[in-house]
Amino acid sequence: MQEHLRAFVAEHDQCVLKPIDGMAGRSIFRSHRGDQNLNVILETLTDNGRQFALAQRFIPEISAGDKRILMIDGEPVPFCLARIPGGDDFRGNLARGGRGVAQPLSERDRWICAQVGPELKRRGLIFVGLDVIGDWLTEINVTSPTGIVDIDAQTGTDIGALLFDAIESKLT
Repeated sequence: MQEHLRAFVAEHDQCVLKPIDGMAGRSIFRSHRGDQNLNVILETLTDNGRQFALAQRFIPEISAGDKRILMIDGEPVPFCLARIPGGDDFRGNLARGGRGVAQPLSERDRWICAQVGPELKRRGLIFVGLDVIGDWLTEINVTSPTGIVDIDAQTGTDIGALLFDAIESKLT
């Protein structure tokens, strides 16, 4: 596995490397072609080949935020939470000092939602968080899609009510 990750970094140069099961910005590294720390980063992330890790091309638009888009029964909530990196950290995670700013979905965000929403619904995934940086879908979170409290507080929405309505509609 490490050889595949190393090859990805060699091909794409600026990359983000992280554990496949991570959350809250834990153990996320930014690396690049020729990085003398790449081997130790991969050894650490994969526990010497015993754990999965992933590589993503670094997207400079992270400076404008890693947007969390909430999907309820295949449909997007009209606002997302842009998690904007703080200080000199490239990670936008709120647990790592990022700042959460609610904002309306862009046309591209809506297009991404339209592409994945029907499949999420078909699979019975009622509450999902999509992570979008710039124009790119980077993650689909099905275990810990956070952001409700911040979006509601900044926009006056009641996402919890929307979620419970969707759950209730499945039970009746």
